[in-house]
Amino acid sequence: MTYPNTQLFINGQWQDAASGKSLAVFNPATGQEIGRVAHAGVADLDAALAAAQKGFEVWRDMPAIERSKLMRRAAALLRERAGNIARLLTMEQGKPLVEAKGETLAAADIIDWFADEGLRVYGRIVPSRFNLAARQMVLKDPVGPVAAFTPWNFPINQVVRKMAGALAAGCSMIVKAAEETPASPAELIRAFADAGLPPGVLGLVYGNPAEISGYLIPHPVIRKITFTGSTPVGKQLAAMAGQHMKRVTMELGGHAPVIVAEDADVALAVKAAGAAKFRNAGQVCISPTRFLVHESIKNDFAAALVKYTQGLKVGDGTHEGTTMGPLANPRRLTAMAEFTQDAVEKGATVAHGGERMGDTGNFWQPTILTDVPLHAKVFNDEPFGPMAAIRSFNTLDEAIGEANRLSFGLAGYGFTKSLKNADLLARKVEVGMMWINMPAAPSAEMPFGGIKDSGYGSEGGTEAMDAYLNARAVTIMNV
Repeated sequence: MTYPNTQLFINGQWQDAASGKSLAVFNPATGQEIGRVAHAGVADLDAALAAAQKGFEVWRDMPAIERSKLMRRAAALLRERAGNIARLLTMEQGKPLVEAKGETLAAADIIDWFADEGLRVYGRIVPSRFNLAARQMVLKDPVGPVAAFTPWNFPINQVVRKMAGALAAGCSMIVKAAEETPASPAELIRAFADAGLPPGVLGLVYGNPAEISGYLIPHPVIRKITFTGSTPVGKQLAAMAGQHMKRVTMELGGHAPVIVAEDADVALAVKAAGAAKFRNAGQVCISPTRFLVHESIKNDFAAALVKYTQGLKVGDGTHEGTTMGPLANPRRLTAMAEFTQDAVEKGATVAHGGERMGDTGNFWQPTILTDVPLHAKVFNDEPFGPMAAIRSFNTLDEAIGEANRLSFGLAGYGFTKSLKNADLLARKVEVGMMWINMPAAPSAEMPFGGIKDSGYGSEGGTEAMDAYLNARAVTIMNV
């Protein structure tokens, strides 16, 4: 399969940048350039903004049932094309084909759910306390054109979570997707275009992230910002949006604690946390990272996790049987080496992995670190790679205290056979999403987002729809 050059999508048309400028796209398994992606300039952004405003006016006034039907057609096209889209995703991002196809099919499910949820955007009648002749109404209207900024680790999933909620609410959207992984989000948007989406309702641009965000966020056409990425960048964009009084949803970095209680099923904990840890080579915002294991079972857990890790097959994601692909770019290799070196220098032990694999592509060994001190970098900064850091605890309160020590609050995991312990973890661990005795299982109908420095707002559940709607109070006096 040949990897395509990726164009911008503006006003219902696929086109090169007005300047003709483009950027290289590399296969992380080989390090070789495989294609180009158009680099948008100000002229392209102006065209996308004008189109988004016109598209919003058309989409906003379309009956919700018609919007829902169109979204469902797009979801059906996505399912039909999932095999080819998955191969493009793997070529540009590296994850195994089975994960890439799963991401594509999950996107179709998300679209379907929000297509239905858009039919349930209700206002309400509120009885007046002053005059029975007054009719008090709460109306729900779409907020307006949205600017969405998405990362490279889940090129389809991170776009569709934003897009589906916005479209279901009646908003238009300009997507600034990742330059490193451009083809798969383009195919997502192509499914909507082929389903008959009116021009301007969706736009897709690539280019310099700082320049694009700096132009779109202050622009008067844009009424809502949604961003997935690192906490430092998210804070910068939120501050910029605040200066212009724009509504914001932020899904930022995490550093997920995994608390394995004394009474935990060790085999279950290893299987569930291991699957979550090494999915997408650990390049997942909700990936388990800080493993807090009760002292009495620490050695058994570490040995079992090492054995699990030894069973992973690392390689090119397009090759059959691969269970973990390369890291997305050379920067992640440098980061993994720095995390490992720092941990060892501070007293940790490398129980497995800890080195680059070969000299072609961005492959890093799945890595298990044990006896990691709290002041090691890996226990304070998100590794965002295939690295599990283990340390022990004696009491559950001690583990919860460590889980809450950092400013991150995106996801958390717990393993225990005790309902009392499970309830304590659910109530006390300060995260936006908590999974107990299971791997991460996000779904369209559940909230998806963090607290503390991991952001605010949700990209799942009915809460996601609220982010794209204005609630207006209207009172009419019968005279």
